[in-house]
Amino acid sequence: MNTPPSTNCDERDRKLARAVAFFISLHGSVRWSRLSQSVSPNQVRLLRGQRRRESAVLARLGAMLIWINGAFGAGKTQTAFELNRRVSRSHVADPELIGFAIHKMLPASARRDFQDRPQWRSAVVATLADAVAAHDGPVIVPMTLVNPDYFDEIMVGLSAEGVDVRHFSLVASPDTLRRRLRTRAGYWLGRAVGSDETWAMQQIGRCVTALATERFTEHVDTDDRAVDDVVEHIAARTDLHLAHDRLDPVRYQLRRAAVGIRHIRT
Repeated sequence: MNTPPSTNCDERDRKLARAVAFFISLHGSVRWSRLSQSVSPNQVRLLRGQRRRESAVLARLGAMLIWINGAFGAGKTQTAFELNRRVSRSHVADPELIGFAIHKMLPASARRDFQDRPQWRSAVVATLADAVAAHDGPVIVPMTLVNPDYFDEIMVGLSAEGVDVRHFSLVASPDTLRRRLRTRAGYWLGRAVGSDETWAMQQIGRCVTALATERFTEHVDTDDRAVDDVVEHIAARTDLHLAHDRLDPVRYQLRRAAVGIRHIRT
């Protein structure tokens, strides 16, 4: 039996409503005045209450995606893996791995910023949507994403797929970021080959400026916060239960070193 046309229209309306709702949450009422001219009354009606209801249900089920953004050195990776340790049934999904796979398939001369490639952005949306659908707990994504157009494309794309995205930007002063980056193995490997600044250090100004804007809320100041404090803040903001306690100082430093070694970036 063919699906009635009205059912197909309702489903399209629901998908667009989810996407528009998330876009509004990012950009506020100024952008809403433009968007309201391009959606139907039925889509507006669905939009008003749908996202709140969906978010509440998804939070109870643990079916959400937590995107941890931030400049290099802000603590994304350590925060993501410590949140993963403390939240039962959570999963870390790193979009950078998709970028590395794309680079491996390209000649060296074409290996520039993989975020500039449309196939990376579309693959991130599709793969993260699959990860959320396949998993019975929160999916945690540590990834720097500061280009406004790419950010909108990915976030709206995820929302259109029905993914409940909770976005956090870890922020810190440029001096704090440089100090943290100088403690990493990648920095000393770079010094060994004659480089005073790693690629990550060269991106500090660009990232700090972009992430300070309202588009990239919710901002979480990490200048004077330990990773555990940041983890507990994100858990509270997303209604996630922390099933495991903080590690003692020795075990924490050992785990921190292990996570850092696995994610050396020069």
